[in-house]
Amino acid sequence: MGVVTVSASYGAGGSEIGPAVAAALGLPFVDRAVPASVARKLDVPLDQAERRDETTDRGLWRVISSMALVPEMAGAGPLAYNTFTDEHAFREKTEEVLHEIADSGGVVLGRAAAIVLAGRADALHVRLDGPEEVRITRAVARTGKPEAEIRRALRSNDAARAAYVRNFYRADPAEARHYHLVIDTTAISWTAAADLVVAAARARGL
Repeated sequence: MGVVTVSASYGAGGSEIGPAVAAALGLPFVDRAVPASVARKLDVPLDQAERRDETTDRGLWRVISSMALVPEMAGAGPLAYNTFTDEHAFREKTEEVLHEIADSGGVVLGRAAAIVLAGRADALHVRLDGPEEVRITRAVARTGKPEAEIRRALRSNDAARAAYVRNFYRADPAEARHYHLVIDTTAISWTAAADLVVAAARARGL
């Protein structure tokens, strides 16, 4: 089936462009189901896996604490309440989930998926980014939140996501070499960006 991985800086439209690409390609969009699957594999409470996931604004090990409980992709079962502190096990199971998604087909946001799935011929790796000040300005206009609040959220989110990739893979998620396609989504519309990703995916045979 193939997989599209999407790495996005804060305010670059990852959570909007990803689902649009998935819908156009007829693939599932996978974001919040990832920590649920990891929790099932590790037999730990979902909140423990979420705290080690990738999208936090409060540091690497408080990763997705603002997320609500979500069902696992194939249906969540009961989770045993064990203690989970092993970074290696977390990384291993997250990578396992990413490969399962790639095998069945999907569009994945974050989780260093471009690095984990770098050797797959049936993958398209995409980076969405843009100048920080433009991302801040557009996020303020889009959300109506104060600039200072958006600026803090942007810097903490971008730093946490970069820390996740550095911690596990000793890599910089902003480096173009990890991707087939890098798009400045402050320079073109998110709709046009989604169209570009869809065209590139189809060119790759996805």
